[in-house]
Amino acid sequence: MAAYAVCVRDGQILLARSPGPGGTQEWVLPGGGMEHGEDPYDTVRRELTEETGYRIAVTGLLGVDSHRLTVGRHRPTDHHALRLVYEGEVVGGELRYEVGGSTDFAAWQDLSAVPDLNRVPLVDTALRLWRERPTHGHLTAGTRPLPQEMNEE
Repeated sequence: MAAYAVCVRDGQILLARSPGPGGTQEWVLPGGGMEHGEDPYDTVRRELTEETGYRIAVTGLLGVDSHRLTVGRHRPTDHHALRLVYEGEVVGGELRYEVGGSTDFAAWQDLSAVPDLNRVPLVDTALRLWRERPTHGHLTAGTRPLPQEMNEE
């Protein structure tokens, strides 16, 4: 299980950059895996600070992204990804880059530029949750990327 944050201000979204398959760089939402016994609310705040230097106030739960996919080339494993997507507001800290972690760069990106970025599908899912704000926290069937299209962070 993992927790991620959508932080939007002045028409820009906060994203982090991560090494993708084959060494390509991909933009990801700040966030990541929960530590054993950790509350996801605390996870998203910790991960965002680690990856961007900012501190956030969690302002809402946008929804849940749940899907199954096969991971690994040599020993394929059926994996169920369950990701909580929160909305956050930057309340402190300064933008900096993570050193020795899962990301190497963080930046505010114009919302209009997101479609042209090399990004993981969760960015699109999270932005749809942020824009549509479904009361049940789930996107309608047929509108999320299919598992075979997913490229895990």
